[in-house]
Amino acid sequence: MASRILQIIPTLDRGGAEKQLVLLSKALHHAGTDVHVCALTRGGPYESTLRDSGIPLTVIGKNWKFDPAAWFRLRDHIRKLQPDIVHTWIFAANCYGRHAALNTGVKHLIAGERCVDPWKRWHELAIDRYLAKRTDRIATNSRGVVDFYVKHGIPEDKFVVIPNGIPPANAIESPEDTPSTAGGLAVAREQFRQELGLTPDTFLVGAVGRMWPQKRYKDLIWAAELMKSARDDTHFVIVGDGPQRWRLERFIRQIQLEDRMHLLGERTDVGRILTLLDLFWIGSGYEGQSNAVLEAMQAGLPVIASDIPGNRDLVIPQETGYLVPVGDRAEFARKAHYLLNQNDERRRMGENGRRRIAEEFTVEKMVERYRELYAEVLQ
Repeated sequence: MASRILQIIPTLDRGGAEKQLVLLSKALHHAGTDVHVCALTRGGPYESTLRDSGIPLTVIGKNWKFDPAAWFRLRDHIRKLQPDIVHTWIFAANCYGRHAALNTGVKHLIAGERCVDPWKRWHELAIDRYLAKRTDRIATNSRGVVDFYVKHGIPEDKFVVIPNGIPPANAIESPEDTPSTAGGLAVAREQFRQELGLTPDTFLVGAVGRMWPQKRYKDLIWAAELMKSARDDTHFVIVGDGPQRWRLERFIRQIQLEDRMHLLGERTDVGRILTLLDLFWIGSGYEGQSNAVLEAMQAGLPVIASDIPGNRDLVIPQETGYLVPVGDRAEFARKAHYLLNQNDERRRMGENGRRRIAEEFTVEKMVERYRELYAEVLQ
């Protein structure tokens, strides 16, 4: 194992890549590895988690898309630290971090591609290809991400797939205590519905994630509107915030769905909320490997997901949920309507999902695979 590893990521906001970096860094630190974290643009909610764990953290303060001053600050930081491995996460950090590390003579580079990225233009993909030639390995969380980048000219043998890991009961977020008994869960479910002004027997369908075009929340809101015409006992919650929130709020008013939709904003108790839902939706147009789906399955929820590569890694049709075509609002509504009428089927799928996460997507497995990757590049 390397004596010093530097992890570089754009921010420490609440996101999937950020969570995986924090989980990995904490585990490496506790095992005695000298791990450092660098946020290229700004800190965020996970900053306190790293500092409380005793992990050195530096914020570079990149202000612009092209920021030479930030590149020089990052280069000087890497030169002072002299890491054995620089491990970068997400496009901005992959660009600035790898280029600065190469300039200082760092011998071993690992990049992190966490998502299928159809938004990238030709010059951004050209940067990826150029830096890939000078990178030991590219770590990703989904086979779909590998296929995307191979299609755009990066050799397949550069990639290693390391699925995301999820801690027991979402311990990283320090949520309110999750009820551990059936009776306690029933009380918590009733209390949560009271908080929303609902009756105890109301079904709740939920979604979690940043309010951003990638997530296609408008499709889910349309599906909720379709379900409203079929049943009176179902409400919908979205946990998360983002630049599209005002547009979604306006859309909800336009289709007169304010009585059914509950936008909860950013929450630190996502794990608790998930245990109190009946069903989980994700309608994304593209993903890497969704932490929200992992957490929903861990909470014992059947998942109805858009049929994209990242979701196919997690959701097994008819076993842990359903996959439906991207943008097919009617199918989201039909599958949800069916499962809400089938209590035994809903419980069966939820338990299958919980067992799948416990067996295949643990933090321990994720960390061990990264340790093996670090050892491999050092050799």
